[in-house]
Amino acid sequence: MAKVTLSKIAAVSGLSKFAVSRALAGKTGVSEDTRKRVEKIASDLGYQKPAAKNEEPTIGVIFHDADLINSELHLLIQSGVQAEAHRLGYRTSMRWSHDPAEMESLIAACSGAILVGTHDRPCLDRAYAVGKPLVRTGWLDALEQVDQVCSTDHEAGSAVALYLLELGHRSIAYVQGTPGYRGRVERHYGAREVFERQGDIEFTNLKFDAENRFSEVLAGLHEQGTIPTAFFCAHDGLAVTVISELLRLGYQIPEDVSVIGFGDYSAAQQISPSLTTVKVNGNAIGTASVRLIDDRVNGRLPAVPVRLQITNVIVGRQSTGPANPTRAFQRTGSRESK
Repeated sequence: MAKVTLSKIAAVSGLSKFAVSRALAGKTGVSEDTRKRVEKIASDLGYQKPAAKNEEPTIGVIFHDADLINSELHLLIQSGVQAEAHRLGYRTSMRWSHDPAEMESLIAACSGAILVGTHDRPCLDRAYAVGKPLVRTGWLDALEQVDQVCSTDHEAGSAVALYLLELGHRSIAYVQGTPGYRGRVERHYGAREVFERQGDIEFTNLKFDAENRFSEVLAGLHEQGTIPTAFFCAHDGLAVTVISELLRLGYQIPEDVSVIGFGDYSAAQQISPSLTTVKVNGNAIGTASVRLIDDRVNGRLPAVPVRLQITNVIVGRQSTGPANPTRAFQRTGSRESK
């Protein structure tokens, strides 16, 4: 039996195909009597409405709403997610939440979801239980059975160590600030791994909290006889603090000491001297996360978790230069003699 088309109904009814289409769709532009007549003719002819097209598939993106330190990175990830999702034909549904029930509800309504940043275990357990494809951008427990897209923290730490060694630095301080963040720890481990192979490197791990100024921690380091010629900071925010404090204390950068950050966020180029740093490509993390979800949805990956790393790159600017231990020592001595 031949398929009944709108053109056939239009020919029988004496109406235009446009009018028939609007009548069958229940849209305005035709009278109620005309609508009923068209519906009867369509029924008598055995017309079947085409199945409604499904809505665009949706990718959920859930940010931890209390993570302010990484807010700029998260904006970059969001930009990458939205652009790639649009390219692949997905809608995006964004949430900033740490509520397990809200996360579960969002994920259940999506084809898959990306969990950005740190989420606590109750949230993760509820998210995993939904059974939808998930990608995480934060650090995982050992052998955690979930896909992950992240930057190369450990490797970046090693690269910074090699960069500073090439500049002649032999006394380096890692400015970690508040300890306990996994990424910061990995950067420290990566740098330490390189320095330990050298044998003649003094590598100090500086930890401090909001109650202690960097200058106070630095003074304590000098009292112990350690005078760094370079500071590797765990993120750009710490590097801005270190540069500001060193300039306030009378240091010249990079003539006396060098400072390198991590992130390459807006502050890196706004401070003077501009900050040498490690670029985290948040946009690429977002793009890769969407592609990984799409691969899962379409069955293009084996049923085992995937770890995907987006490689960082060192961006050289004005805050680093060749080591000058004599100047660093003299500057320390002149400051402490005041």
